[in-house]
Amino acid sequence: MPSILIVVFILQLTIHLVNTFGAATINSLLWNIYNRLPTPTSKSASEQKALKTQFMKVRKELNATSSQDEFAKWAKLRRQHDKLLEQVEKNKATLDSTKTTFDSAITTLRWLGTNGLRIFLQFWFQKEPMFWIPKGWAPYYAEWLLSFPRAPIGSISIQAWSLACMAIIVLVSDAIVAAVALVMTSKSAASKGKPMKVPSGEKEKATPASQEEKKEL
Repeated sequence: MPSILIVVFILQLTIHLVNTFGAATINSLLWNIYNRLPTPTSKSASEQKALKTQFMKVRKELNATSSQDEFAKWAKLRRQHDKLLEQVEKNKATLDSTKTTFDSAITTLRWLGTNGLRIFLQFWFQKEPMFWIPKGWAPYYAEWLLSFPRAPIGSISIQAWSLACMAIIVLVSDAIVAAVALVMTSKSAASKGKPMKVPSGEKEKATPASQEEKKEL
């Protein structure tokens, strides 16, 4: 069984990643993965994708056809356009209803697997010391805070360890984001300050032209 210290750290990291990327983004990604698997909605999702492609093709052709000069063709495309639009909206309504149920289930499972599990662990191990600090290393009030709420005095409680893990994860995450932003800014500034290179062929063409202008003068 993995150490409770590692479990708490991984759990806090997972919660941070979910909060960073957003629940809607994760739900959308899982929905796309779900539809690629042999599931009840995979066929409907494939049909919806094909209908959208066909609809956009007919719509593009309809916009390029004149209703005055080519009325027969335009009327035929218009009927196809309206029929495909009705099918797309009907199929979309069915998929949206299924996606709403899917999102609710995923949201519940995600909460149980992250915040729900965190609450359970903090309740179950509230009296257990995560590890002990050296005796006399901190004053009594600091030892009491670190062992809050019910861990033995002189130890680190699971609540204190969870807060420490989250603080470290946030600091490292902010440092990574700042470093990436700095690198991207430096590359952007370097590309803007770099002079534009002129191909050698254009230089050769430009030289005789400049000489002819001098001769005319």
